[in-house]
Amino acid sequence: MRIGELAGRTGVSTRLLRYYEEQGLLAASRDRNGYRCYGEDAVVRVRQIRRLLGAGLTTEVIASALQCASGEDAHLDLCPELARLLHRELTAMDDRIGTLQRRRSALAGYLTEEGG
Repeated sequence: MRIGELAGRTGVSTRLLRYYEEQGLLAASRDRNGYRCYGEDAVVRVRQIRRLLGAGLTTEVIASALQCASGEDAHLDLCPELARLLHRELTAMDDRIGTLQRRRSALAGYLTEEGG
């Protein structure tokens, strides 16, 4: 299928599909006219990418995770290396959440001081 059809079937813009290809997350072949051609498995791959992005992972981490992903829900068969990587991501996310909570408290403190 061509990129427009893949975009229509997945709800992902052609621009994002090209970006996923640039990041090594999605593979396309070229037909005689130079148009991108995707196999049927590309629909599942795009849905996996979207699901992993929704979990807050970067495209770099997703590139590693996709090797262990299966099905549209991006079920991951965790090998020790991927488990370590995901634990690092989770720890970093927890750190960002902690920072945001502290900033929120500081900002709320300003509102309390003003009585508002």
